Amino acid sequence: MQAIELPVEIDCNHQIHLQLPKTIHARKAKVIVIYEESEQPVKPITLGLFKGKIQVSDDFNEPLPDNFWLEGR
Repeated sequence: MQAIELPVEIDCNHQIHLQLPKTIHARKAKVIVIYEESEQPVKPITLGLFKGKIQVSDDFNEPLPDNFWLEGR
């Protein structure tokens, strides 16, 4: 009996999809699932919640002044 480890993700339908290496020519297999409990349920990300709320300064890409780097020393 041989064993390999394949990292997988459990999808929203509670399914795991495996692709075995082509070097495996066995006809039978036993699958053991070891999983990690997530601390919090995964919430879908809502994009665009703050659209138009943030403005970037015109000098955003300009170098910072020397006193910025020397302050607090």
